[in-house]
Amino acid sequence: MQIKIHKGTEEIGGSCIELSTVNTKILLDYGTPLSDDSVKVETPKDIDAILISHPHQDHFGEIVNVESDLPIYCGELSKELMNATKIFTGKDILENNFQTFEAWKSFTIGDFKITPYLVDHSATDAYAFLIEASDKKILYSGDFRANGRKAKLFNKMIEDKKLKNVDVLLMEGTMIRRGNKDFPDEKSVEDKIYEIIKESKDISFMIGSSQNIDSIVSAYRACKKAKKTFIIDIYTAWILEKMKLISSSIPNMSWDDVKVIKKFGSGYYQKLKENEIYFKKFKFEVFNHIVEIDEIKSNPQDYFLKISPWHIDKVLNYCNIENSNIIYSQWLGYLEEKYSGEKTASLFQNLKENSNWVYAHTSGHADLPALKKFASAINAKKLIPIHTEYKEEFEEHFENVAVLGDGEIYDVNENLLTDYQVDKLNEIFKEDLDDSQS
Repeated sequence: MQIKIHKGTEEIGGSCIELSTVNTKILLDYGTPLSDDSVKVETPKDIDAILISHPHQDHFGEIVNVESDLPIYCGELSKELMNATKIFTGKDILENNFQTFEAWKSFTIGDFKITPYLVDHSATDAYAFLIEASDKKILYSGDFRANGRKAKLFNKMIEDKKLKNVDVLLMEGTMIRRGNKDFPDEKSVEDKIYEIIKESKDISFMIGSSQNIDSIVSAYRACKKAKKTFIIDIYTAWILEKMKLISSSIPNMSWDDVKVIKKFGSGYYQKLKENEIYFKKFKFEVFNHIVEIDEIKSNPQDYFLKISPWHIDKVLNYCNIENSNIIYSQWLGYLEEKYSGEKTASLFQNLKENSNWVYAHTSGHADLPALKKFASAINAKKLIPIHTEYKEEFEEHFENVAVLGDGEIYDVNENLLTDYQVDKLNEIFKEDLDDSQS
């Protein structure tokens, strides 16, 4: 069995890993890079299937470029959320050949036996994969953490005997240089939001992903304690409707203290009209839960709005509001033009300068202590860094590390040295030779 990382050894995002045997070849994720400067991966040839770990664009975005009959394996909810991303950003519904799986239930693709493990991540319906073939085991961590509202899933994995001593652990390292000191978990985010809005006489907004359900729950719980009405846009309302597939305890538009704003969201509503068959009854039911903009204008301090950042300025102008709280709850990198584009970065800067701008966010990725705990519990024969900008630093923190470069092949059976390892050994031999000559 061989491993080839097409993208992921030098950057966060755009993940694409190829696993192959003599008879079968699969991809683990096929994502769009986060940075416009990053070159996209050309679709590898002769692929039998693609596994999608979770519905973030940097892990699934490029499946639009594969043949429509190629099997795409993902969770049922992931399929819905991927389509939501496409539809509400003005793209067509995905026409891929989707095959859905369930957590902890194994299935086969040619020579590979695959077991999906539900993980704690900022994306809902996120998975790690245990892949078995040729008497070898590979564990692909996907994106995961131990600090969300589903942290028990992290503990469940590190206690699972089937995952002990795998041959290769492909482990993400997004946070290897960063920590969650200020906001160690979602409860701390909830507490910060409540602190800001509890006695505030100003309207409050939240900027963050509508698919980060843990963050949505944190904001809702803070609103409930502060006795404020939680306002969402049509896109967020749809995402929360889809969450009913897995939970009845996640806030949605049918709850008394949750309302939907249509004003300034005509683009979203247009998407509903253009895709009537897909949205079904939701297109009509959403109007049973609309809040009028003039209600917000009359008592702005009573409302907390989770809406598009592009609509925040419009609400403030329409309601003639000068003071506001804006809770920024997503990766700080999105404030940069490199990752968000010039217009969005400029919008964020303008909002930041004209509001009580508050950062309250916990990462969707494991920090270094969690990574160490995970790697130690799994105790893989080889650990290969992925989804990281600092792969060389893995050797400082973990044992049995094999550092690959994009495009390199690692043979699991023969345990071949990578080019990187060969270079390192040559450096050591040269230093020893120089020392002996001196």
